[in-house]
Amino acid sequence: MRSVTTDHDSESSLLEGPWLAERWAVDPARVEAMRRSGELIGVRPEGSTRWQYPAWQLEGGKPRKGVDRVVSAARDAGVDDEQLYAVLTAPLGLGRGGRRLCDLLTEGRVDEVVAAVRAER
Repeated sequence: MRSVTTDHDSESSLLEGPWLAERWAVDPARVEAMRRSGELIGVRPEGSTRWQYPAWQLEGGKPRKGVDRVVSAARDAGVDDEQLYAVLTAPLGLGRGGRRLCDLLTEGRVDEVVAAVRAER
């Protein structure tokens, strides 16, 4: 399993599942069900037993539009949650100003993110 790190900017901070459940006023099992069904991206940082959720995938108190498509593309490509998180938060390359796929997702460029995730096969 690939180690999950959180040394990115504050927008990519990870939120604890119980905190998210409290914030949304839902049972923690509902947050877990959303992760399992592909509505949310969840990761477990090395040494943790709890699922955590990247803040950039949320907008207006709910999953950002397109997250489910990105997760579905990852699962179809055989990319697990930790690998997906690493792909989405890795710098895109030279000349991109440190931009990441998660930045494109927050801009609504879902088709580009899905295509990039599918290329991870």
